[in-house]
Amino acid sequence: MERKIFHGTIKPVDIAQALLGEFNQGNLRAQTLGQSDKMIVQVSSRPDAMSGGQTAMTVTIQNIEDGIIVEIGQQAWLGVAASLGATALAALRNPFSLLGRLDDIAQDIEHLQLTERIWRVITRSVQSVGASTELSDRLKRTTCEYCHTPNLVGDPSCTACGAPLGNSQPNTCKNCGYVVKAGDKTCPNCKMPLFS
Repeated sequence: MERKIFHGTIKPVDIAQALLGEFNQGNLRAQTLGQSDKMIVQVSSRPDAMSGGQTAMTVTIQNIEDGIIVEIGQQAWLGVAASLGATALAALRNPFSLLGRLDDIAQDIEHLQLTERIWRVITRSVQSVGASTELSDRLKRTTCEYCHTPNLVGDPSCTACGAPLGNSQPNTCKNCGYVVKAGDKTCPNCKMPLFS
């Protein structure tokens, strides 16, 4: 399961509507379930599609403090694998049979790239409302342990009492938006290396 966190003023319905608009057409269909604070979008092949194998994917979008968390489940693509296998067997028997299966092959390749397409739609939707994997304005403050005054991230000492703020200041993974600690070398969420 892939997970990304987006900080800013964005709602699950914004992402759900963008996914419906993109994937509820052609050989794919999309449907939503849930309420405004937690929504699930299911993207799948139409059962009556004229070409390509069957695939399905679930996207969960949930409100969190200062943003949303998006999780994409594992793609169920056995129908696509079976369709590609049938194409390969037919090509072994008669190479000219590939000409008749070009639509199936194109559709199968498109279905295999479904996860990347979903992330592109989500990223466009998030950027359109000004949200990102960067820290939100509220999280760009660190509170002094001594006087409890909020300070900007990166300030070496408290603006009110002068106490050192230390290395406890928040930061996010540039890949998935997960809030990470100063000493982390890899993101605990997506396992990507963190660069300072």
